[in-house]
Amino acid sequence: MFGFSKNKPDSSPKPEIKLYNSATQTKEVFSPMGKIVTMYSCGPTVYDNVHIGNLRAFLLADILKRTLLYNDYKVKNVMNFTDFGHLTDDADAGEDKMMKGLKREGKPVTLSAMRELSDAYIEKFLEDANELRLLEPTKWTRASDYVKEQINLIKTLEEKGYTYETSDGLYFDVSKFPAYGVLGNVDISKLKEGARVETNPEKKHPADFALWKKGLLGWDSKWGKGFPGWHIECSAMAMAVLGKQIDIHTGGEDNKYTHHNAEIAQSECATGKKFARYWLHNSFITIDDTKLSKSLGNGVTMTNLLDRGFSGTDYRYWLLTAHYRSSANFTFDALTAAKKALFRLRRHLFEEYKNAKGQINKPYQELFLNAINNDLDTPKAISIVWDLIKDPAIKPGDKVTTIKSFDEVLGLGLNDNPDDVIRELGVVNADDLPEEIQNLIDEREAARAAQNWDEADRLREVINLNGYILEDTPRGAKVSKV
Repeated sequence: MFGFSKNKPDSSPKPEIKLYNSATQTKEVFSPMGKIVTMYSCGPTVYDNVHIGNLRAFLLADILKRTLLYNDYKVKNVMNFTDFGHLTDDADAGEDKMMKGLKREGKPVTLSAMRELSDAYIEKFLEDANELRLLEPTKWTRASDYVKEQINLIKTLEEKGYTYETSDGLYFDVSKFPAYGVLGNVDISKLKEGARVETNPEKKHPADFALWKKGLLGWDSKWGKGFPGWHIECSAMAMAVLGKQIDIHTGGEDNKYTHHNAEIAQSECATGKKFARYWLHNSFITIDDTKLSKSLGNGVTMTNLLDRGFSGTDYRYWLLTAHYRSSANFTFDALTAAKKALFRLRRHLFEEYKNAKGQINKPYQELFLNAINNDLDTPKAISIVWDLIKDPAIKPGDKVTTIKSFDEVLGLGLNDNPDDVIRELGVVNADDLPEEIQNLIDEREAARAAQNWDEADRLREVINLNGYILEDTPRGAKVSKV
């Protein structure tokens, strides 16, 4: 994964960080509980490849962490892998996703096969995360590695009187937690079991959720063999690694209404303390104005983007041009525009400005901080980068150094090895050209100087046939390898 801290800002006072808290539906000044910010982010269910819509939630966690680091906070963050027992319906109905993956790939229904399946998709997810330039969390956690902690948390809830047992499992009784539904203003008194929720006559209330699901496969417990419910895993892992209270919890907006409300209920009933102080949720990505999903057959993956000549950084740039709480409609035309914009940005820094060194421009840094600290306003931050590019009053070296500082948050690869970036741009330094190609370029320049355009065109064609593309610019000929 990608590191941090090449061009950190100075230690001068920073503007307050304000984050939109889904729990209060207001933008609040961020104030951590201690010296280290603790953050938990819901990760993928590793039964299949994630689609590019899923990746937006993980980018939210990444941009938030980068922003906190840029503001000189220390961060301890966790992202989980759900590698068992996630039902296709958040309301404890439908087919288990891991079981679905086993059937799809013709694997036996065993815990070892489930582990093997999840191993493969965790590896693929990490490849996608690396392609998207996500910083590694402090710790990745797998749900199957924390079953003991989940069982202990369920026992605590049972001992405190928040559960009841049915023929198919152990459920949390939401009537015992009047504050249930703070995220999304869910009014459980108005909830009715409908078409989307499989009727379970043993449940006391439609919103009651499974803490343990009985079955022939799984782990042994006092409630029988089975799996912990999906919701309990995140609470157990967050508490095990970060403590009973955390500063920030992030996830996609689809997690908000059921999964995260369940986390709040079970965590706060178990500990008697507020679970998370700030909840951040990103909006959906659509394609042709329809929600991205595998079930609809429009689940575009990172591999699909790579196969069409795009990079994860191209996609990252496109995502950053929309605020995380705003929906964004994905099209390949829009991604192409993002790719071209990123290409131009890199050319400014590494060709026009020759990767010159300078000083961070304080006024522009203040503008950038005001944008990114205002609920992670990445569209505004991107626009500030382009304003700086266009500003004739700023020296090239100062532009480069300032934008590279901004890239500690944006993560667009502008701090990569300059030789690697130039190679990606396809630009060949004169010192790296074969002698015969350089001779042909010199001959063509002489022909151009003599206004012998036919000979200049002929020599360009010879250069092309030798695997190089010549482009005439105001600053001279630019050579790219085919």
